[in-house]
Amino acid sequence: MKKILIILTLLTFILNSCQKSDKLIIDGITFDYQAELQKIVDTHWDDFVDGRDEIPGGYALQILSPAGNYFVSTGDLINATNQTHFRAASVTKTFTAAAVVLLHQQKKLSINHFLTDTIPGTSITYLPESDEFDIPFKDKITIKMLLQHRSGMWDVINQDIPDNVNQPYAGMRYVDYVMDILGEPEHTFTTTEMVKVVADNQLFNTPPDEGFHYSNTGMSILGFIIERISGMRYDQFVKEKLLIPNGLNNTTFPYLGNDQTIPSPYADSYAYIDGEILNFTVQNASQNVAEGNVITTPEDLSKWITNLYSGNAGIDYKYVKFLMMDCLPTYESHQNYGLGTVYTPALGYGHNGGKIGFFTSTRYDPETEITYVIYTNVWDFDAFSFDLYTQMTNLYGVVYAAKDILKQ
Repeated sequence: MKKILIILTLLTFILNSCQKSDKLIIDGITFDYQAELQKIVDTHWDDFVDGRDEIPGGYALQILSPAGNYFVSTGDLINATNQTHFRAASVTKTFTAAAVVLLHQQKKLSINHFLTDTIPGTSITYLPESDEFDIPFKDKITIKMLLQHRSGMWDVINQDIPDNVNQPYAGMRYVDYVMDILGEPEHTFTTTEMVKVVADNQLFNTPPDEGFHYSNTGMSILGFIIERISGMRYDQFVKEKLLIPNGLNNTTFPYLGNDQTIPSPYADSYAYIDGEILNFTVQNASQNVAEGNVITTPEDLSKWITNLYSGNAGIDYKYVKFLMMDCLPTYESHQNYGLGTVYTPALGYGHNGGKIGFFTSTRYDPETEITYVIYTNVWDFDAFSFDLYTQMTNLYGVVYAAKDILKQ
């Protein structure tokens, strides 16, 4: 009996040791995953700055895979860990979409309902019957269209207000008008306020379901609907239904205009403009509630993306697979889009995010069971033909190389 126990103990030790190993032996050559991944981020970062040592920032990469879990970083992020907080911006949309699909699963809403329909079991409509919510095509927009960005909804965050409207903010971004022109940098923006801009000026991109038009305002409306159905503030609902059940203890969703800092430890964020370094770590995220206000860590975010798209986040997998992951071509930089979900061939399902200074990309690949979270904390406006998606492409290069390593 003692011999059996000793053998079992030894076997357990050996198996655990193998599972924790960062190395693979191929043809007698030891292959060190951690070291190889570090080389990848170092090389790609060096290529990005191209000898311009004055550019701040760096890359941080979290990998969850059958080969093991790894975190590597470089540049100014060399001392960051997978517990370092950062702004993941539009990755928020995966949480909002998951919350809506959870309510759909619970039959507290239907994603096929129009915004003028009544909430199940009540006599109230999804959106109030008031002037503030009198948006164009309100009776023809479904909840699903908002999730897919196919509602034609105007994007108050990313689109300038037309010059020809009779408003003091004509020709500019509404948020810039409030914070810069009115001098209210700590203003708490609300969904009602943002939607009123659309309603007052009858703004839209196209009639509903006539194509893909990315709209943060549409996603914020979904956050408002979540609140209207649950009776809870958006961040409270997400915390209770998604964060706590998934053990995401370092993820928050600030909603007040004066809540502008990031919990410690955190990564600073920068913009490099005309050779000048500007720090954008302190930001007003109230304008981005339900579409871009998440603050998280690589560990939390990789866990969330893995759980969500593998069907282990508390939502039945059939709803994840056949609703959220049912992605249509967009014929633009988002590639293929489902319900709050981007699909990239060879990388998988997830979302990207950009909040000045931070770029984030995350995906889960069901075929390889590899999850990655990568972010950088600098926007280089001096780069040739700078735009968000050009710099995001640089992050993809890191991930493609990392995945090749992990397939060894």
